[in-house]
Amino acid sequence: MSYLQVKNLYKKYGDVLALKDIDFEIKKGEFVVFVGPSGCGKSTLLRTIAGLESSSDGDIRLDGESIIETHPSKRDVAMVFQSYALYPHMSVKDNMSFALKLAKRPPQEIEEKVGNVAKALKLEALLDRKPKALSGGQRQRVAIGRAIVRNPKVFLFDEPLSNLDAALRVEMRIELSRLHQELQSTMIYVTHDQIEAMTLADKVVIMSQGEVAQIGTPLELYHQPASRFVATFIGTPKMNTLSVNKVFSGEMLDVTFNDDARILLPKEAYTERALEAGSIGFRPESLSICATDEGHINGDVEVIEQLGSETLTYVRTLSGETIVVRADPKFTPKLRDAVGVKLDPSKVYLFDKEEKATNIYGEVSHV
Repeated sequence: MSYLQVKNLYKKYGDVLALKDIDFEIKKGEFVVFVGPSGCGKSTLLRTIAGLESSSDGDIRLDGESIIETHPSKRDVAMVFQSYALYPHMSVKDNMSFALKLAKRPPQEIEEKVGNVAKALKLEALLDRKPKALSGGQRQRVAIGRAIVRNPKVFLFDEPLSNLDAALRVEMRIELSRLHQELQSTMIYVTHDQIEAMTLADKVVIMSQGEVAQIGTPLELYHQPASRFVATFIGTPKMNTLSVNKVFSGEMLDVTFNDDARILLPKEAYTERALEAGSIGFRPESLSICATDEGHINGDVEVIEQLGSETLTYVRTLSGETIVVRADPKFTPKLRDAVGVKLDPSKVYLFDKEEKATNIYGEVSHV
């Protein structure tokens, strides 16, 4: 049963349509991530759910009741901002207890809630400090703790880790995941970082130009993208895509692409729209380096990134395009070597002229 419903939501700024017909549901206890490039509308959507932005049309329902006209303070949601938004003159303890004091909760209840949350977030030794005496990660934990003590129906996170360095981001990402498992609370998290989306979310909402591009679990989006945009946005390095010249239909689909490359694909894995394919896609891990007379594509090694557990090899094809191959570091070619690149036919994607995927999607394990 849905807990939070966003129905046909629109948001305009003058003549600019920032949100267009947003429609999705969130179950109680789910961790949902809004992700997309800058300017796609994800933060606007979050702020509209929080009530910090008014909608132009549509409805938002929480726990069966419409909150579209409800004042932000009455929506029973708690928001954690990118900037932390802590009161600099207050101690950690006072920052965390401020909302409870405003609500005139009993002192004993406030003490107990703040103590429990501080213990969970490892803030017990910092309760008397002011924000200026804390590190970035500690400040973010205080901001999260201030939201948790309120025990809201929904937690809203607006890019809370973007101000932290790489190591702290990983640490806080694990902390958030652990908190969600412990609290079993409904959480909505906004980020432009698709790695955060993949590692944190039960469900991901990918946005593009004010619209929902696709909704699904992280693995569904990775293995079963609905469009070229989703396919290239999810995954690091991103999916390789090359232009298709022609698709012939016989016992197999005969695809020519990248000027002189050719591959035979299982016909039953694609819809009829595959005959109108405008581009072909393949992820770096589904490729392998081979001799030039054995590959589907030939080219020269342009860049090699050795990451320890794997190596990323950038190959510039004869037509001038660059593709990325993820491989075992034991089998690394040398710079400027002429190599072939072999594709796995069972892991090739075709996108039509409108950039919609033409694959027939089954179970993730079958893709």
